[in-house]
Amino acid sequence: MHGQEVGAVTMDFSEVELSDDDRAFQAELRGFLARVVTDDVIERDRRTGDNFDETVHLALGAAGYLERDWRAGQDGGFTAVQRRIFELEIGRAHTPWFHWGTTSMVARALDQFGSDELKDEVLDRVLSGEFRLCLGYTEPDGGSDVATCKTRAVRDGDGWIVNGSKMFTSNAHHAQYVFLITNTDPAAPKHQSLTMFLVPLDATGVEIQPIRTVDGDRTNITFYSDVRIDDRYRVGAVNGGWAVLREALNAEHGTVEHDDSGLNKIAVMTEHATLLADEVDRIAGEMYRSGRLDDDSIGYRLGRSIARLEAALSTPEMFGRVAIAQTLRDITPDLMDVLGTTSVVPEGLNAEYLFRLALPTGIYGGTLDVFRNMIAQHALGLGRPNYSPPVQRP
Repeated sequence: MHGQEVGAVTMDFSEVELSDDDRAFQAELRGFLARVVTDDVIERDRRTGDNFDETVHLALGAAGYLERDWRAGQDGGFTAVQRRIFELEIGRAHTPWFHWGTTSMVARALDQFGSDELKDEVLDRVLSGEFRLCLGYTEPDGGSDVATCKTRAVRDGDGWIVNGSKMFTSNAHHAQYVFLITNTDPAAPKHQSLTMFLVPLDATGVEIQPIRTVDGDRTNITFYSDVRIDDRYRVGAVNGGWAVLREALNAEHGTVEHDDSGLNKIAVMTEHATLLADEVDRIAGEMYRSGRLDDDSIGYRLGRSIARLEAALSTPEMFGRVAIAQTLRDITPDLMDVLGTTSVVPEGLNAEYLFRLALPTGIYGGTLDVFRNMIAQHALGLGRPNYSPPVQRP
């Protein structure tokens, strides 16, 4: 085993030898994905921008893959090696998959903080693929600070009345519940005024409107107008929502503690880097077959792009999240320039699509500046950023 220190993280680049059982699992999974993630599924996903396909999701649930991915190994889930195989093969097959990460994350919060009644209602149907869960965090005027929440939940007898709106409620149109941050005590400090609810999206007063991002993906703005919900949909204590939310935010940011197996997913957003790696390989092959790779400038630019991509793919945790998003932004213009005018034709998972994908990738779950500040404060021990205007000197 050979390790390399990266800050406080030890990177292990040793090769894992798969057992016969692991190889059989990999072959079974590849065959399953080849049957369900068809060219039509991928084309429809790119056209709709949903990042989700219900037929594929239900098939994964029926085959037991969702439950095994969600559960710990000692509770019947994947072994560490199987989980890594699963993550890699899902990405390689270009599976419309991003909805599961959100659903799984919310289901863990529900399992930890929800009532037994609510868990009985939701969890089994989440693991079968029938129920999907989305995030109601960001507000139209809230920016990246989710604690500045204006969506109100007010007590009404044994239940609550919710009013407000949320931006970027991705996959709400395919979900059954939204994990909603609400303000239940406007007079309290902002981190002591939050309460979390799992709100049924078919409740009276919920409205979902589509928003298209520059890469063609669909997200949503959701409105909550006098939405009445039972108290059993509350997740965690009243005004104790920050404790519930914190673990889910850590998972979304990629700052959760990893075990010492060395087999954890190296960073969030690695699926985007996998798409980029496929396109880099395709372009390099095209340049070789056409003879253009003999042009030193082409070879240099492709080599530089590949080196940047390999570095990003080897960068862990929130550092990797920044590296992947920044690499998408930096090398996709070069790839398009190498390809020439044909690169601007929007067709499938090509450089033009990845160029458009690069911008929102650096915003999902917090902007790159937010993550750079987190790295500066929590990894490098620097102070909090000072955004006050500069002092005027005479």
